[in-house]
Amino acid sequence: MRVHKLTFAAALAVAAGLSLTACQNDDVSGPEAQGRPSSAPTASSASTAPAAPPKTTASTASTPGGSSGPGSAGQATAGGSGGSGAATGNGTSGKCRTDELEITAVERTIDGDLDGTVVVELKNHGGRDCSISGYPGADLKTSAGQLSAKRTGEPVVSAVLKNGKSTFFGISYPLNKSNGSGVRITGLIVTPPDETKSVTLNWPGAATLPVTDGTGSPVKVGPIGSAGQGG
Repeated sequence: MRVHKLTFAAALAVAAGLSLTACQNDDVSGPEAQGRPSSAPTASSASTAPAAPPKTTASTASTPGGSSGPGSAGQATAGGSGGSGAATGNGTSGKCRTDELEITAVERTIDGDLDGTVVVELKNHGGRDCSISGYPGADLKTSAGQLSAKRTGEPVVSAVLKNGKSTFFGISYPLNKSNGSGVRITGLIVTPPDETKSVTLNWPGAATLPVTDGTGSPVKVGPIGSAGQGG
């Protein structure tokens, strides 16, 4: 009987020891749990916190023509500088264009003059004031080919040509006094200053030019404003 009592007592001691160990393993909330490796991985802060949205930089949508939107400083506006009809510093609506000018030519040679004179009139019918200055192009169409007039060298004066008003320039040419047939003139080509578009007129002066052996043009053209209505 004593042997059986000892064996039972030993069994109770072992059971009590196992129960105490199990209780110690379950209690991880106290100080004793610090420094002991956890049996389950802990969630990282990256997985628990919501992901921040990516940063975006505000941008302005571009519009055709390089502007940055309606009303922007870079947006082109109707009637702006740089185009036909653009306002200029002298208060006009830009340079006179060929299509805005009514161009005519008349003979103004005075008896006794050594050279003949043709006066060309440019009348503004464009519906606006415009600026005009400088030398026009003047080319004679002849039986020997086209002959460009040479500039007289007179000073250039800037002018504003009012709507409905006219300005004039003169063309001088040598008179054919040789009694020969000379060079026949068939027309006059006029190009306003700073323009590339020309108009072709009937030549109102003498029918021929004398034949010359010299170089250069015997025909001269003055700047805008170099002739009056009377020649």
